[in-house]
Amino acid sequence: MSKLVPTFAGMVYFWLSLTFSLFAPHALAEESKAAEQPATQGTVTTLDTQIQDLKKEVLDLNRDLFLLEEDLLFPANTQFTVFVSMDIGLMFDLDAVQLRLDDRVVGNHLYTERELKALQRGGVHRFYTGNLTSGEHELIAYFVGKGPKDRDYKRAITVKVVKGTEPQFVELKIRDSESKHQPEFKAKVWEAE
Repeated sequence: MSKLVPTFAGMVYFWLSLTFSLFAPHALAEESKAAEQPATQGTVTTLDTQIQDLKKEVLDLNRDLFLLEEDLLFPANTQFTVFVSMDIGLMFDLDAVQLRLDDRVVGNHLYTERELKALQRGGVHRFYTGNLTSGEHELIAYFVGKGPKDRDYKRAITVKVVKGTEPQFVELKIRDSESKHQPEFKAKVWEAE
C-alpha cells in the first residue's frame, strides 16, 4: 500500500492554481472595465494632489524621527558638536581634518572639491556630534592641505574645553592672514543659550 505524502512544492502548486482560478476572472473583469472608462483629468489631478500630500507627510515624519533620534542618542546634557568653517580660504586648500578628543580619534574627513567650494562660500560643516561628560577635555584638530606656493601643510590646534550640563559647540575656523600670508587656524567654543 503506497502512502500519499503531500510535498511542499505540490501544496504551493495547489494553492497557486486555486487562487488563480478564483481571482483571475474578477481581475480580468476589473481590467476590462478600467480599459472601457478613460481616466478623467479631475481624477488624475486629485490623485496627483494626494501623492504630493503623502510625500509632504513622509518628509515631515522623517524630520520628526531624525530629531527624536538625535535627542535620544545625544541628550542635551552630554551633547558636544564640532563644526568646521572657512573664511575666504584662498591661502589654504583643505584636504582633510582629523579630530582627537582626549587623545582618542573621534573623526576623520576627506573634503571633496564640492565641499571646499561650499566652505569657501560661507558654508559650515557639522564635523562631529557625540556625547561628552561634564568636566575638562582636550580637543586636538589636525588640518592637512596645500598652503601658499603649493606647499604641503599640516597644522594642529589644541583647545581645552570645559563641558557643563548644557550642549556645547566648537567651531574650527580656517582664516587667511593677509599680514602673514599664511593660513590661520582658530577654535571658538560656543555655549548653548
